[in-house]
Amino acid sequence: MISKEEFKNEVKIIAKKIGVNPKEVHLRKMKRKIASCSSKGRITFSIEILKEIRQFRYHTIIHELLHLRYPNHSKMFNIMLKYYEKNMRKSLKASIES
Repeated sequence: MISKEEFKNEVKIIAKKIGVNPKEVHLRKMKRKIASCSSKGRITFSIEILKEIRQFRYHTIIHELLHLRYPNHSKMFNIMLKYYEKNMRKSLKASIES
């Protein structure tokens, strides 16, 4: 389990790599979702994400951050999601090996 501060730092780092800037990042208890993104640039994550493994967290963070650029699950959204997930996997592998 990581801390809220560590998680928010992950969001900040990934947002910079993607080239987006969320206005607000929140963690709270959510019943039905793991995360959401508002049209005003606010991203909310379930507090439960802090218990998840890094790969799952990264997938969720990337997914929500991309909604700042692509508000729906369009073809371009899915292409960019796959692209950034692949790059994050490489970064993960590099950080584990070093």
